[in-house]
Amino acid sequence: MLIHPTAIIHEGAELASNVQVGPYSIIGANVKIGAGTKVHSHVVIDGHTEIGEENEFYQFCSIGAPPQDLTYKGEPTRTVIGNQNIFREYVSIHRGTKKENEITIIKDNCLLMAHVHIGHDAVIGKKCVMANSVNIAGHVKIGDFVIIGGGTNISQFISLGRGSYIGGGSGIDRDIPLFCTAYGNRVRLKGINIIGLRRQGHSKQVITEVVDFYRRMEAAARSPRSFVEHAETMEEFKDNEIIQEMAESIRRSEVGIAPFVS
Repeated sequence: MLIHPTAIIHEGAELASNVQVGPYSIIGANVKIGAGTKVHSHVVIDGHTEIGEENEFYQFCSIGAPPQDLTYKGEPTRTVIGNQNIFREYVSIHRGTKKENEITIIKDNCLLMAHVHIGHDAVIGKKCVMANSVNIAGHVKIGDFVIIGGGTNISQFISLGRGSYIGGGSGIDRDIPLFCTAYGNRVRLKGINIIGLRRQGHSKQVITEVVDFYRRMEAAARSPRSFVEHAETMEEFKDNEIIQEMAESIRRSEVGIAPFVS
């Protein structure tokens, strides 16, 4: 281990042999850190926090702190971080609460830019990118490959579907279906993330069908939930897995999906 002499590491912490810890960083008693992880200066990692391999924490990050929830009474809830994530300056991630599964999760290969906040009980999928000053409230669920523009604020209990793209400065108080683009305060659906679908290797035919489905749903006189529950409408798209997944996310949304751009 490469530990700066000014770092404070509790004797109960478990660090792999090649973990690096910079000046004045503090590692708590119940922290586990995997191989190849770099903790730069002035980082605080606390609580029951498990960190995988080859992560990098820049200065002034706060990881595993108690949740901003008045019902939290010091329970040993958890923060779990996967592998090869980058956390830039002043990122804060709070541990879970007993209101849900007692855990906050960041999966693999994510980039969280400066001043990003992840609230308690949030789940962040793999290969997500969050630009500067994104604020994610408690209980938010974000799928894989999601990109969120800077200065965006997301209300509690919101879901962002896999592959969705959020424009900067948005205020999100409704769910965003997978592979949709959205922006605005309050947020509105703009279209389909065609670039994201291409990057994940989906065929031109699949993408064309997804765009057609979105446009029909947008133009329909009935609500998106009613649209996807209409058997004749969905029959035409029964072989398109992306559309079926999108329809299912709309059906199970508890807060409703964001409205379309007018």
